[in-house]
Amino acid sequence: MAEWALQDAKNRFSALVNAALGGEPQTVTRRGAPAVVVLAVEDYQRLRLAEKAGAPSFVEHLLAIPQDGQEFERMPSELRPLDL
Repeated sequence: MAEWALQDAKNRFSALVNAALGGEPQTVTRRGAPAVVVLAVEDYQRLRLAEKAGAPSFVEHLLAIPQDGQEFERMPSELRPLDL
C-alpha cells in the first residue's frame, strides 16, 4: 500500500485518486502516522458487503488457524476474505 504525507496528498490528489482507482489503496499520513486510507468505491462496497455478511475479521481468521494438530475447518465460500 502506497503511503503519502498529507501535504503531498493535497498537492497530488489526482495522482492519489488515480492510484486508488487502479486497485491499490493509498494511505495518507499526518505527522508521520497513518491517518486515512483512500480506496476505490468498488473496494469499499465489497468491504461493506463482507462486513454485513458477517465475514470474520482478520484477527478472527488468524485465531481460527488450527494449533496443536487440530483439524482446520474450511470457511464457506461466501465468507472467504476479499482480494484487495
